[in-house]
Amino acid sequence: MTDTQTSPDTTAEKDTPPAVELPWADVHAEHHKMLRLAPLQTDRNTGGRPLRFVEFGYAERNDKAHSLMRMSIKLPGQRVRKEQNILDVWVDHGEKRVRFGPDSGLQIEPMNRGIGRFMAAQGITWAKKRWPAYTVDGSDLNNKDALNEDTRLRRDHFLRVHGFDVVYADAQHLKGSVKEVQVGDLLTDWNSEKLQIVEILEAAQMLQQAEQNLAEQEVKLKKHEEKVSKYKREDAGLRFTITCLVAFAVFQAGLLIWIATHR
Repeated sequence: MTDTQTSPDTTAEKDTPPAVELPWADVHAEHHKMLRLAPLQTDRNTGGRPLRFVEFGYAERNDKAHSLMRMSIKLPGQRVRKEQNILDVWVDHGEKRVRFGPDSGLQIEPMNRGIGRFMAAQGITWAKKRWPAYTVDGSDLNNKDALNEDTRLRRDHFLRVHGFDVVYADAQHLKGSVKEVQVGDLLTDWNSEKLQIVEILEAAQMLQQAEQNLAEQEVKLKKHEEKVSKYKREDAGLRFTITCLVAFAVFQAGLLIWIATHR
């Protein structure tokens, strides 16, 4: 489980059954929450990070052999690839093991907004409450993530803050892996400064406040428009007065010239 934008071609094979052999392949999100992505300073690697709202969805399934929590993130007005913004937590009750999917890794869009840590925390919390003595499968890490130092450090930080142990078999930090760990040893924190859950009443209050602000702005705009109209009328009056004075001055000058030349 890594928060990256990598392809699955170098992900190590696991001993767990392929996803096609597991149940609930067609499960989609059934419960939904609104998330607020706080406005942050522009990041040199990931670009601008304005205020944004996204939808977090999840569904749960359980039987005697397996359990599943499937999570997804939807971005209003934006499409993502099918392998992006999805995180599964698979539980094998027979083997008492937990596996995070998809095998290609956790690929989040937009990056660096706290979404990956939030989704991982939700999945860990779900498993930790029910099966703290189960073991999370270890896995090899994608080699491509290690080609860029910033990407590797971000990935390793993501894993370690959730309680995973990242180790390397070489000094160049290319061949990395995550060790097995008990579910009860994992951590469920996420960065609440980057991301907050917005409840229905909070969303309603935000909409109400936005409507009030809009009404106040409309009143202010109307007052400004009235002032501008007043200034335009006064300006037109002043222009007319100046035009009349100029015309009178020209007429008076012409009259004086005529009197002077006809004596």
